[in-house]
Amino acid sequence: MAMQVGEHDSGDDVPMSDINTTPLVDVMLVLLIIFLITVPVVVQSVPITLPAVRNEATETKPENVSLTVRGGPGGACEVYWNLTPITSEELLDRAVQALEKQIAAVGGVENINEENMPEVHIRGDINTPYKCIGGTVFTMQRAGFARVGFISQPPAGGPVTRL
Repeated sequence: MAMQVGEHDSGDDVPMSDINTTPLVDVMLVLLIIFLITVPVVVQSVPITLPAVRNEATETKPENVSLTVRGGPGGACEVYWNLTPITSEELLDRAVQALEKQIAAVGGVENINEENMPEVHIRGDINTPYKCIGGTVFTMQRAGFARVGFISQPPAGGPVTRL
């Protein structure tokens, strides 16, 4: 705030009580520019609908494939079909055979629907590298399985919430 002493109409030296607003206007303009630049960045987003999370019991059908994936020594991937360890080539062959068996059991490809289509349930260790689980998902999709899901253990003591 500045104070200016100057002449008034009466000729007496009277202090002038006007506020110097230049610094205030400068600060407000800078803040306005900052908000004009940052608000569109914060507001812009891709419109999506996030899924509602609920704890769903896994429906186990005999034709479903249960896989367990974990990281092995030296960055290798270990895949288990039920309790049997298998390689990625064996996984592909066994998956194709399982799908062909299910197709034959329902009477052909034209009879496959949502109810009788087998699913793949993958259980992955928390420390498993992404390449192991991603490779398993890719192999199962390559074999022809359309439904691949992940089995997880919800935290104890309440409903499941997504972070």
